[in-house]
Amino acid sequence: MILSNPKFAEHGETLAMKGLTLNCLGKKEEAYEFVRKGLRNDVKSHVCWHVYGLLQRADKKYDEAIKCYRNALKLDKDNLQILRDLSLLQIQMRDLEGYRETRYQLLQLRPTQRASWIGYAIAYHLLKDYDMALKLLEEFRQTQQVPPNKIDYEYSELILYQNQVMREADLFQESLEHIETYEKQVCDKLLVEEIKGTLEERLQIYEEISQQHPRAISPRRLPLNLVPGAKFRELMDKFLRVNFSKGCPPLFTTLKSLYYDAEKISIIQELVTNYEASLKKCDLFSPYESGEKEPPTTLLWVQYFLAQHFDKLGQYSLALDYINAAIASTPTLIELFYMKAKIYKHIGNLREAAKWMDEAQSLDTADRFVNSKCAKYMLRANMIKEAEEMCSKFTREGTSAMENLNEMQCMWFQTECISAYQRLGRYGDALKKCHEVERHFFEITDDQFDFHTYCLRKMTLRAYIDLLRLEDVLRRHAFYFRAARSAIEIYLKLYDNPLTCESKQQEINAENLSAKELKKMLSKQRRAQKKAKLEEERKYTERERQQKNQKKKKDEEEEETSDLKEELTPEKLERIENPLEEAIKFLIPLKNLVADNIDTHLLAFEIYFRKGKFLLMLQSVKRAFAIDSNNPWLHECLIKFSKSVSNHSNLPDIVSQVLSQEMQKIFVNKDVESFNEDFLKHNATSLQHLLSGAKMMYFLDKSRQEKAIAIATRLDETIRDKNVKTLIKVSEALLDGSFGNCTSQYEEYRVACHNLLPFTSAFLPAVSEVHGHGAARNLTSNSDVLANEIGNLAES
Repeated sequence: MILSNPKFAEHGETLAMKGLTLNCLGKKEEAYEFVRKGLRNDVKSHVCWHVYGLLQRADKKYDEAIKCYRNALKLDKDNLQILRDLSLLQIQMRDLEGYRETRYQLLQLRPTQRASWIGYAIAYHLLKDYDMALKLLEEFRQTQQVPPNKIDYEYSELILYQNQVMREADLFQESLEHIETYEKQVCDKLLVEEIKGTLEERLQIYEEISQQHPRAISPRRLPLNLVPGAKFRELMDKFLRVNFSKGCPPLFTTLKSLYYDAEKISIIQELVTNYEASLKKCDLFSPYESGEKEPPTTLLWVQYFLAQHFDKLGQYSLALDYINAAIASTPTLIELFYMKAKIYKHIGNLREAAKWMDEAQSLDTADRFVNSKCAKYMLRANMIKEAEEMCSKFTREGTSAMENLNEMQCMWFQTECISAYQRLGRYGDALKKCHEVERHFFEITDDQFDFHTYCLRKMTLRAYIDLLRLEDVLRRHAFYFRAARSAIEIYLKLYDNPLTCESKQQEINAENLSAKELKKMLSKQRRAQKKAKLEEERKYTERERQQKNQKKKKDEEEEETSDLKEELTPEKLERIENPLEEAIKFLIPLKNLVADNIDTHLLAFEIYFRKGKFLLMLQSVKRAFAIDSNNPWLHECLIKFSKSVSNHSNLPDIVSQVLSQEMQKIFVNKDVESFNEDFLKHNATSLQHLLSGAKMMYFLDKSRQEKAIAIATRLDETIRDKNVKTLIKVSEALLDGSFGNCTSQYEEYRVACHNLLPFTSAFLPAVSEVHGHGAARNLTSNSDVLANEIGNLAES
């Protein structure tokens, strides 16, 4: 009505408000048009600037929104609503200095409001000015009229938050006195006792425990860490007998921390094997004892323990013998099948592991934990479809398990899918999952916005501070690291070998497959394409149904439509134009938050190596060198870096000078050949280090192929890390060209590894060998799952 009047058709604030209304209706472009028009007509209106900031905030452009709010405050410096909105954005962006200033203005304008005091105190707390934060909190507490004997939840939270600030300020004595003074007014009595216990420990105030706990395990378990020899045997004997008789499945987990001590391992093994022999003979722990006989279940738990014991020691044949004996006596116990699957996983036969885990799941289909474990094992064996079907038993009906798990932010499943797709060479699908995980972390970060107001109002201050600190390091989480690392590895591979429309066909032809195998592979591809088409049609139908049936608010509908437009397409993701730029997007959070992990800097080096950024390459290797100077991957990077520097004679003088000075410190004035020889000499018993040194020997001098292969394939008694993980890395290196063409040497090595690890599917002869060649090319350097990727090599 106002704008229809010619006199007010160009009224700035009215145009801005119309734009705000249009934005709420989902008409974003029109909204921006009207708000900008209103701002042009009345640039000195705080309303126009405020509305423009609201639009920017709705689009997650927080920096731009802050600028708009500041412009609005220049025109109306005491506007409460603008100050509140500005403070929310400042804490969201962690502009703590600005947040403190804004909160001070709000306190001056509204000194009677609780949120004004609490927000100002939190600003000082986050800035680690604990004295000022405590003064503000105490001043505010004194204004609260709460009777001493009355329990008020919000007042209780204030007391506990005040105490938390004291503890963070290292005021332990004051904190103890404070919590004891207000103990009766605190609702969370358990937390009070925990705080007092922690403080008393810090202050070295110990009290004797007056009441005994005869049924507790810890008082009997903890001395086992301390006592040696005969005393250990005596205590361990009593401890084991009680738990075997009672039937305690997690007994081995309780004792696993003792397995660093060879003497204690030997004593445990002797005791338990003697139990097993005696129980079989006379149903007693010792044939020299008399008394009440043990029930049959005691022998079962002894055999279960021995299976775990020998699995831990890497004696898999014995472990399988004991677990099979236990299953033969009690074929209905889930734990036994679970353990058998675990043994096969450690052996390196993931297909068999998934089979036995599926057997365990079939014994109790309502057990979500075993269901999840079974799905995880299937994914480790690259059985993605079967894993999705397994998860569908616990997901929402009417939608695919994959979609529902993404909605629920089930990131353990998604990270395992990433690794499975990556191993299978389905890089587009893997990248889709990587971006889905990244979106989850973005959403978690964005979701904190609503709590900036809510927590101050509800006085949940301790939880609020914990939330802010968690959000600051959110992308340090293992799920993000795994997804980011896989994404970087894939983008590096796509940069080295970019996919084209014909590349998949070319890859097939390059595999040296027989006609039958090639036909089978092409048939599988056609089925996959057909399945993808059907899946796309199903998604489209589901989308149509959602748009018709859902009755939600307009802003939610707009958000949903926006998400659909940004749908991730595997084909587009794996044919990205600038893979290195995409890799850097995943790398930046790792450099900021996971700088203590050497893989972060080595991944950074691999990116900058391909971009030719020598100073950034130097920065990466120096940071990695500071963490672990003897890391085998770092050694490879150093050799490649040195060789690349020597091959580029056209670098600027200042850059060459810096590189020369810094590399001399790392190489200790040695040439690369001598540096590599010293590395091999100093790590003569580590297969991982020998492999890296041998690869670099061949990299530096192709004529030394035979010697390099001989070093990498050593399997004598002096090698200490002859396990599935390291052996498969050597096998993969023999196949991927790291040592040139060495088919005959690979076959000799496979036979030797098969003799060493006869159950490992990667080294099985005949049929498994053929498929092993192709699958080995899909191995990655992902340390979390590398030891479990062997199952891919035996796929048929």
